[in-house]
Amino acid sequence: MQEKEFIVLEEDEGNRLDVFLSNELGEMSRSFIQKLIKEGNVLVNDKKEKPRYLVKEDDKIRISIPEPKVLEVEPENIPIDIVYEDEDVLVVNKPQGMVVHPAPGNYTGTLVNAILYHCRGNLSSINGVIRPGIVHRIDKNTSGLLMIAKNNNSHNFLAEQLKEHSITRKYEMICHGVLKEDNLTVNAPIGRHPVDRLKMAVVPNGKRAVTHFKVIKRFEKYTYVQAQLETGRTHQIRVHISYNRHPLLGDSVYGPKSSKFNLNGQVLHARTLGFIHPTTKEYMEFTSELPDYFQKLLKILD
Repeated sequence: MQEKEFIVLEEDEGNRLDVFLSNELGEMSRSFIQKLIKEGNVLVNDKKEKPRYLVKEDDKIRISIPEPKVLEVEPENIPIDIVYEDEDVLVVNKPQGMVVHPAPGNYTGTLVNAILYHCRGNLSSINGVIRPGIVHRIDKNTSGLLMIAKNNNSHNFLAEQLKEHSITRKYEMICHGVLKEDNLTVNAPIGRHPVDRLKMAVVPNGKRAVTHFKVIKRFEKYTYVQAQLETGRTHQIRVHISYNRHPLLGDSVYGPKSSKFNLNGQVLHARTLGFIHPTTKEYMEFTSELPDYFQKLLKILD
């Protein structure tokens, strides 16, 4: 059991207890912190309080963090759309709504559970038991192409290309409003949101982030856009296009809370993926079809 103590400063007075701890412990989700509070693992001045308790200056807060459980990720016979496969690499077309790898609240039904079954364990071990073979990720509600490494040599080779920004990653999306520019590059550093620790934001001390946007088609109130990543920060496309005041349609985190189209998340599809093969050293590029809901939405807007 790990224990941490905090003294509330004047500028933090009036924050909810769960928000205060979430800000102090940026690596932990607010829902996990709420769970610890409800289970009695958080004491305020040696007393139990509820997550909504408003902290006061000089409050002494002690949190006991249980040791993480050793997780075993089980293979699951989940159908996956395989675009390409050989002894080194697997390219899959992830559907919207599928989580890439297990995490609190999503230990089953993930892409990792599916590829463990499909590959019979023949995956790289570099990212541990929770993320075997996973070289890069896309959000749960983003669909599209992902490359999976089937051995450690392939993983290192592909990861180096990511580091050098030499992998081709083109997304297609629909955003709110009408973009005036045919081509737009957003070069703005991204880091953890200063208040909402579950979000990312453009912040001065963030990591370098560059996205190239290109208009495919304009509609009356929306724009169909291609986005090409130069860097790959968490939520990069969503943050950059929202920063430009044209948030993604269906993105309730960085845009309007509701959409009249009854969507299940942001309209964002990783359509094109290109990389140099780890063994043949030849450049390979793959393109996937837009999901049905995306195609229907384009017809409605046209």
